[in-house]
Amino acid sequence: MYIDKKILMGKGEDYVYMLPEMINRHGLIAGATGTGKTITLKVMAESLSDMGVPVFLADIKGDISGTCLAGTANEKLQERLTKMGIAEFNLHAYPVEFWDVFGKQGHPVRTTVSEMGPMLLARLMGLTDVQAGVLNIVFRIADDQKLLLLDLKDLRAMLQYVGDHSKELTTTYGNVSKQSIGAILRSLLGLEDEGGNYFFGEPALDIKDWFNRDENGHGVVNILHCVELYRHPLLYSTFMLWLLNELFEVLPEVGDLPKPKMAFFFDEAHLLFNDAPDVLVDKVIQVVKLIRSKGVGVYFITQNPSDLPDGVLAQLGNRVQHALRGYTPAEQKSIRAAAASFRPNPAFKTEQVISEMGTGEALTSFLDANGVPSVVQKVKIVPPMSCMGPADDVTRGQVIKSSLFYGKYETAVDRESAFEILSAKTEQIKAAEGEAAAAAAEAKRLKEEAKADAAAQRAARRQPKSFTDKMLDRTVDSFERKAINAFTRGIFGLLKR
Repeated sequence: MYIDKKILMGKGEDYVYMLPEMINRHGLIAGATGTGKTITLKVMAESLSDMGVPVFLADIKGDISGTCLAGTANEKLQERLTKMGIAEFNLHAYPVEFWDVFGKQGHPVRTTVSEMGPMLLARLMGLTDVQAGVLNIVFRIADDQKLLLLDLKDLRAMLQYVGDHSKELTTTYGNVSKQSIGAILRSLLGLEDEGGNYFFGEPALDIKDWFNRDENGHGVVNILHCVELYRHPLLYSTFMLWLLNELFEVLPEVGDLPKPKMAFFFDEAHLLFNDAPDVLVDKVIQVVKLIRSKGVGVYFITQNPSDLPDGVLAQLGNRVQHALRGYTPAEQKSIRAAAASFRPNPAFKTEQVISEMGTGEALTSFLDANGVPSVVQKVKIVPPMSCMGPADDVTRGQVIKSSLFYGKYETAVDRESAFEILSAKTEQIKAAEGEAAAAAAEAKRLKEEAKADAAAQRAARRQPKSFTDKMLDRTVDSFERKAINAFTRGIFGLLKR
């Protein structure tokens, strides 16, 4: 709830606020399933929107879509507001843009294979270190030859090209085995089955389209519909990492601002790091550290703080911890670790309170004006002002079609890229090889014919003559000699006469 140029998050002994200038110091929303994390997320997103800050968030269950509708007053809501001492509470809808990788429940979201890059793509395809190295070479060759990799058929064509020319490319780019190329191609089949064909292509998302405000100056809440995407955890997590990196690469340095340029919420954040190689985790930590100076606040939502690497947790200054349940020694250890991350409050034992809180209650610690974490407070989170449930399909459709971006991303475009260029080269090579083969065959035929004629002539000269042929030859020779002699003598006789 945005009030007095601050975000009111809840009330315990006192009201608890988030300061706008500290939002880009990042944050964590943690807690067991059903303890109120989604409500906290909605309250933050709504307050940021009222502040004029655009928001991106992933809708895993589909229930955040109701942000585009005003909330409904009821006795339970009024009772909660009265207990919290909140007199003015303006239920209203928020400006929303719906997005969907599969293009069913929002504007399609695409990127190109080239923009995704080999590191994230290798994780998405589950490649080994050796295969990831080969994929990196494939990207390097594509870049050097100025071949655009827009979609998966471009990548397939490029892999086949490198495999076919591996020997001649080895001296320039290093060893590229056909076995590794074959393994990557098999992984590519799996990626296609996971829905990769929807995600890769053009028109690619322009991340700047998420930095909008409505006519009243409210920041747009960009909601990525993830109900279907979440069924493919690796695609979901890699996509979110790509978005984080895209923000980092696109935005300029701005330093510390009075309020952030954007807030980014990662739900089910543990998926971002499951089985991720160390080099990728290090890259995420680096981006989280540096993106703050670009005016972006990043908020991770997960069940347990231990789901995140220590290097990431160390960057999260604003924290909301909902209840955790400790039924096993491992869970109890996680509770102790979560409690130890807060600045102690002498009024209660943090470790004990974490396991006793009800739905909608949380332990909070936000950065003060000097960037120092506040003493942990137990609070009731304020209710959201928009609808608590999901939006119906009709409302969602109306929001999508009334968007400024409707039509910009809906139709896929397939321009000339690596697939078309390499296919044309292949056809030219096949045609040239066909002509050369035909010419070689004709030359061979003529050579064989000439060879056969020569052989026949040599055989004819070597053939022995029969007795009859010899006698006939002698008779003919005798007549020829006599005819010549008579003719000669006749001539000489005539001359003599």
